[in-house]
Amino acid sequence: MTASPGRRVLLAAPRGYCAGVDRAVIAVEKALEQYGAPIYVRHEIVHNKYVVQTLEKKGAVFVERTEEVPPGSIVMFSAHGVAPIVHDEARQGRLATIDATCPLVTKVHKEAVRYAKEDYDILLIGHEGHEEVIGTSGEAPDHIQLVDGPEDVAKVEVRDPSKVVWLSQTTLSVDETMETVDALKTKFPGLVSPPSDDICYATQNRQLAVKQMGAEAELVIVVGSRNSSNSKRLVEVAKLAGAREAYLVDFADEIDEAWLEGVTTVGVTSGASVPEVLVEQVLEWLSGRGYGDVEIIKAAEESITFSLPKELRRDLREEATALVAERGGTGPCEE
Repeated sequence: MTASPGRRVLLAAPRGYCAGVDRAVIAVEKALEQYGAPIYVRHEIVHNKYVVQTLEKKGAVFVERTEEVPPGSIVMFSAHGVAPIVHDEARQGRLATIDATCPLVTKVHKEAVRYAKEDYDILLIGHEGHEEVIGTSGEAPDHIQLVDGPEDVAKVEVRDPSKVVWLSQTTLSVDETMETVDALKTKFPGLVSPPSDDICYATQNRQLAVKQMGAEAELVIVVGSRNSSNSKRLVEVAKLAGAREAYLVDFADEIDEAWLEGVTTVGVTSGASVPEVLVEQVLEWLSGRGYGDVEIIKAAEESITFSLPKELRRDLREEATALVAERGGTGPCEE
């Protein structure tokens, strides 16, 4: 590594893979190892271009609709979660399923079901069209309405202001979410909060590290894909924290050298679905341009792990073969 006087890199910690992403990626790899290719995955297992391309090379097939999966095959649900109707579609299609939904997303789903049973109006803070929002909304479609930021609050209407609760997408900006919550509480003083914060620990920790570096770094480079909500939020947080510029890149070769003009301190972090190898490539790229002095900005310690989906702890091969036999075909590992 090389370093030029006065030039340095602030490297966020924690960064990259969270426990839910790690679990989901390992689940695909284990399923391929245990049952052979193809393993179908409904939607991208996590929102990262490199991860998806790597798993495709190993035999994963990513689809957007359940009906794209051949009868009798194994289909995995992504870390973002799916609505109950998707589970119904899988059963109707005679598919063996592996549910890799992040446990923290599952927690929000359960909260939605519970509050719907108690006949609450549920205000779901999140971004329209995001897979996680679609899945959560599907748990209680007659009780949930989406609130996509503070500007949406004015149009929110509820049946009974004394029975209103807010839930949120897990990958949002903490500050933006609380701004929306505050606006909702002004309109609905009796608004109930979920029993625990819905925004995941990893999202909060990565944003906290970026806030600490943003005050010192003129430029912040966030490694992550453009369809990754939590990665995009890191760019926003960096700018709000004081960084002159912040950019989102999938790979080191997307960095524009013009960004470095007049910059002495570069902050580097990565979204919760980004493997460390991509960060290392960015650091190598920066080192080659004189930014070889790396200082760690540590915001939190993370030790959370999640066990693999329960379906990988029993024999899915037997289940898939039985389903295909009912329809008079060959099993997914015999094609």
